[in-house]
Amino acid sequence: MAYDYDLFVIGAGSGGVRASRLAAMAGAKVAVAEEDRAGGTCVIRGCIPKKYMVYASEFGRSLKHMEGYGWKVENATYDHNLFMDKMHREVDRLSGIYSRNVRNAGAEIIDDRAEFVDAHTLKLKKTGKTVTAGKILIATGGRPTMPKDVEGIEHAITSADMFHLKQLPKHILIVGGGYIGVEFAGIMSGLGVNVCLAIRKEAVLRGFDEDVRTHVHEELKRKGVKVITMANPTRIERIGDQLKTYFTNGETVAAEQVLFAIGREPNTKGLGLEKAGVKLNANGAVEVDEYSRTSVPHIFAVGDVTDRMNLTPVAIREGQAFAQTEFMNRPTAFDHAEVPHAVFAQPPAGVVGMSEAEARKAFGMVDIYKTKFRPMKDMLTGDEERVLMKIVVRAEDERVVGVHIVGPDAPEIIQAVAIAVKMGASKADFDRTCALHPSIAEELVTMREKYIPPELKPV
Repeated sequence: MAYDYDLFVIGAGSGGVRASRLAAMAGAKVAVAEEDRAGGTCVIRGCIPKKYMVYASEFGRSLKHMEGYGWKVENATYDHNLFMDKMHREVDRLSGIYSRNVRNAGAEIIDDRAEFVDAHTLKLKKTGKTVTAGKILIATGGRPTMPKDVEGIEHAITSADMFHLKQLPKHILIVGGGYIGVEFAGIMSGLGVNVCLAIRKEAVLRGFDEDVRTHVHEELKRKGVKVITMANPTRIERIGDQLKTYFTNGETVAAEQVLFAIGREPNTKGLGLEKAGVKLNANGAVEVDEYSRTSVPHIFAVGDVTDRMNLTPVAIREGQAFAQTEFMNRPTAFDHAEVPHAVFAQPPAGVVGMSEAEARKAFGMVDIYKTKFRPMKDMLTGDEERVLMKIVVRAEDERVVGVHIVGPDAPEIIQAVAIAVKMGASKADFDRTCALHPSIAEELVTMREKYIPPELKPV
């Protein structure tokens, strides 16, 4: 049977764009359908605009730090609308680059939503036109979730709405202690907003190393964020220009804005996947094998829609591996182990490999090396912020299986450290590496003493 396209991609985000470009450059006839704008979550409503907001918020604290170095800045003000306008101009520019790159590779971009009619046929929603393809790639990403059991939830906003605030609230309540909630808590606080963060657990960043969780949690509070723990919201009530939120622990919080950052879900609803026979798991994510193949042999999925590891670079590498396997005769399965990731909190966290708990569960005996210290830059500013560095080592062969950093430039440092961890470097390899002085990162190669918990130290 002759198909309209060799490959049809649903979604022009990071994974879909990488896959479509490589497939087209390999000679395939490719089309990409995107119902919003090219760039996906990362470019439009995620990584990129969020990082710009982090930068904007950090300048406020930098003004205070400058005094320690002899600088005086008087009558400094922040213009939110000016910043947002410049940020969105950059987002538009990047989205345009994504579109041009797809077209320059020889693929076609269709500004429409595509839904399955059957396993080889898709319908374009705006025009009603149907197209067929030999292979189909689902790369529709994810979207923020909202609770269904909170009365008055219609008064709250999601992370996507945070990039379109016309003015800053005086007080914001953020519900959710994951990386999105923590990042926006730091952003809003840095921009001068009174922030309350409500979480279900005792500490933020569930799933991260316990030392990282504790350190970030304490830094949030030290920077003025009010943190309410063990709290689940039950009701939101509008009273004038205020939103009053009620929690299961009896607390109430009044704020002008309420942000729910309780997680994301795969963007699979309404795609007609059942018509194509594509299986989903219990969380609504597309089930795939190591080569991103779904339950239907010619249909594939990459990125957040598979809910494997929801990171932009991972989606890109999954899309690349798919194209290499299916169109370049180079069978490739992306390795999801030792992938570095960051939380752009303030201070930020950078992580690669296993937490201490994960390593102990996997290997039994592990050695821990960790330190806390004030960064040199703050010795003149008076800021009491601390850096945390922690190395997790498998005892049997001294292989470094995890590195965890919380502090200035942690994401930049962890990217380089990830190379060593991925290569299987040992603690001796770290120790043989000469320190670069003065730097924060030098502590990674100067830690010599194993950490012994206070309760295990001899009296």
